[in-house]
Amino acid sequence: MNNYLLPIALLLASNVFMTFAWYGHLKFTDRPLWIVVLVSWAIAFFEYCLQVPGNRIGYRVYNPAQLKTIQEIITLVVFVAFSTLYLGAAIKWNHLVGFALIVAAAFFIFLD
Repeated sequence: MNNYLLPIALLLASNVFMTFAWYGHLKFTDRPLWIVVLVSWAIAFFEYCLQVPGNRIGYRVYNPAQLKTIQEIITLVVFVAFSTLYLGAAIKWNHLVGFALIVAAAFFIFLD
């Protein structure tokens, strides 16, 4: 069971780091770009420390398409939480419909 859940946990944690690396600086637009790039790269290092083992462990039980699909669904969930809670952005009905369609697509990826 760990082979199924551990990759998901690692990819979830890695995605939190990556979301902060890619979008966290949007609250600090007064900082020089070179500083936010360096900070983003520093944060992304920790993302890779979780993402690489997550994919390697996950490859034992998931095929590459399934791993990528898991990552994309996690990305959407983390991004919705991040953008609403950290950035204060509103999620609109059309965003939710688009996300639901992506989840529906994931259903088909996992069909054997």
